[in-house]
Amino acid sequence: MANIITLSRIFMIFIVAALLFWGTQVSMISALVLTGFVMWFDGLDGYVARKFNETSKLGAVLDIMGDRIVENVFWVTFCALGWINVAIPIIVLTRGIVTDSLRSLALAQGFTAFGEKTMMQGKIAKFIVASNFSRFTYAVCKAVAFVFLIAGHLGLGTDHSLYTIGLICTYISVAFCVLRGLPVIIESKRFFEE
Repeated sequence: MANIITLSRIFMIFIVAALLFWGTQVSMISALVLTGFVMWFDGLDGYVARKFNETSKLGAVLDIMGDRIVENVFWVTFCALGWINVAIPIIVLTRGIVTDSLRSLALAQGFTAFGEKTMMQGKIAKFIVASNFSRFTYAVCKAVAFVFLIAGHLGLGTDHSLYTIGLICTYISVAFCVLRGLPVIIESKRFFEE
């Protein structure tokens, strides 16, 4: 069930992107509502996996894959629409490729990105990358950025302030993205040692 929820998020994000490019008032409002479901499903898949004891390596990989697809589709779509600077998707995509490549190396050696068998060894690295606090805060920053960037383009009269909040959360999210990637890079060096 958890994996179905994750895959549903991936399907929904492409609908959101299409609605945003369509650009009508109705499509933008629909995209905003559907974005709420995409963000809600992000937490729901993990909850369902833990609640029904469905956690697995496949589920962990699908969760990270789903997170990357959702995040990257949002940033690329916002950039293509001219809402954010091109540097944002470049930074996020690069960080994702680097960390996911290193995580795949760790997975081949029996470690996961999060949970009991996390590849993170140091306490600070575990807190920055794998703690529920860090993961939740990062997810909320992205969700607020996505929602407010869309809301800022609805034509409701308060667009400028909504868009500004979205941009502020975007920059916080990108900083968080880079910060959370550094420990993965630093701690993965042991996987290259003979």
